[in-house]
Amino acid sequence: MENKTIAQNKKAYYDYFIEQTFEAGLVLVGTEVKSMRMGNCSIKESHIRVDKGEVFIYNMNIKPYEKGNIFNKDPIRTRKLLLSKKEINKLIGSSKVTGYTIVPTKVYLKRCYVKIEIAIAKGKKLYDKRDTIAKRDSEKRIKQAMSEKNSY
Repeated sequence: MENKTIAQNKKAYYDYFIEQTFEAGLVLVGTEVKSMRMGNCSIKESHIRVDKGEVFIYNMNIKPYEKGNIFNKDPIRTRKLLLSKKEINKLIGSSKVTGYTIVPTKVYLKRCYVKIEIAIAKGKKLYDKRDTIAKRDSEKRIKQAMSEKNSY
């Protein structure tokens, strides 16, 4: 059974070198799950922090469920992530190292559960970003040339 991607943070791959990824569960209410199943979620502006041995995601935007009326919660509220103690300790250790941060990369449905992929990442410098753009452009040109060659 394949996972259904709800939201991706493509900017994370542009702004950071992804070192290691983790799969975490999210603590949500029923209307938030229904809204996420419809694809109403954004993690572009969100960030992750570890507070007192627990991991939280801030500014994750889940649009209110249309038929949820009084049961809808604040769309940008802080949500707790569910990780094992070993994974939390690894996140704490890496976040204390200078230059490393924890970023959300993807939200998806796995079976009937909403999961989030988070990553330990190191920030890119400006010249690294330029290199990423150059690689992407060259790959795009190669694909275009191959498709033109195959069309003859």
